[in-house]
Amino acid sequence: MPPLFHLTLHLLSFWLSSSYTTTTTITAPPNRYLLYLAEDIRPEIKDDIYDPSYQDAEGPRPKTEFVWRNIILMGLLHLGALYGIILVPTCKFYTWLWAYFCYWASIEGITAGAHRLWSHRSYKARLPLRLFLIIANTMAFQNDVYEWARNHRAHHKFSETDADPHNSRRGFFFSHVGWLLVRKHPAVKEKGATLDLSDLKAEKLVMFQRRYYKIAVLVMCFIVPTLVPWFCWSETFVHSLYVATFLRYAVALNAIWLVNSAAHLYGYRPYDKNIEPRESLLASLGTMGEGFHNYHHSFPYDYSASEYRWYINFSTFFIDCMAALGLAYDRKKVSKAAILARVKRTGDGSYKSG
Repeated sequence: MPPLFHLTLHLLSFWLSSSYTTTTTITAPPNRYLLYLAEDIRPEIKDDIYDPSYQDAEGPRPKTEFVWRNIILMGLLHLGALYGIILVPTCKFYTWLWAYFCYWASIEGITAGAHRLWSHRSYKARLPLRLFLIIANTMAFQNDVYEWARNHRAHHKFSETDADPHNSRRGFFFSHVGWLLVRKHPAVKEKGATLDLSDLKAEKLVMFQRRYYKIAVLVMCFIVPTLVPWFCWSETFVHSLYVATFLRYAVALNAIWLVNSAAHLYGYRPYDKNIEPRESLLASLGTMGEGFHNYHHSFPYDYSASEYRWYINFSTFFIDCMAALGLAYDRKKVSKAAILARVKRTGDGSYKSG
């Protein structure tokens, strides 16, 4: 690439990380498992810290109970998405753009919203950004923020056990989508009830979404994405429904699910070889930055969910842009010294700086 391009990129990076906002940098982990000073850095949350003391109860696993409503609806959605693929070549150009915009908004509603902001409190957001993220999260239709964050904190604290909602030790299919098609393991409910979710309960916007989630999902995930191309540029109703709604929604779902499945089963573990999460470029491409999963489980408070900031990580770029506008602030970031110390102590030897 031309030197001018590199210079421009460096200047933009400097501007976005400058004094417009504060960035908290953590320099040294106190021990192997409590990797940051939660009392000093995130006083409002401690329940996404891995608990190595929790072990599965001995004995046979409870009988699997299928949720047939979910199985039927998920099957119909994916059949509609397959038909949408056939219709893609005959869509109008604006419909492609609209479908991608809805996909991008859905992903950001999960990654920048439910995940990094509300599950981990890795940065703070002012009301206009929180409003956008809650609307985008509703378009994503992957459970309301309260339930998503509760499941995700349980996933971190009890990772790869029966108390993990999408325990990858039960196989790729289960961790990808199967966990949504069966009744929860009793341990998920039991240990999930012990989590401190007071920060979520105290946030009026999160609880407002939870209260009106069913009607909001119907509008934002299905009605609006279908009606916009149909009314605004006279796309056919069939193309609008099957491409902008069903196909877009199914692709967004599977992209996020890859973080639960592929990123827990395939790839390197440069930061901690003792945990199952791995680095997955495929998951990062689909989710705009969530596939650096070994790093994320090693340092769950990092707002970038990656050591490399903007590298295959549009969600970090988005948050940094919001920070430059004054809408995001107090972004938590790990220091290079803390990363290298962790790599040396627990990495699998695959680490490459930069």
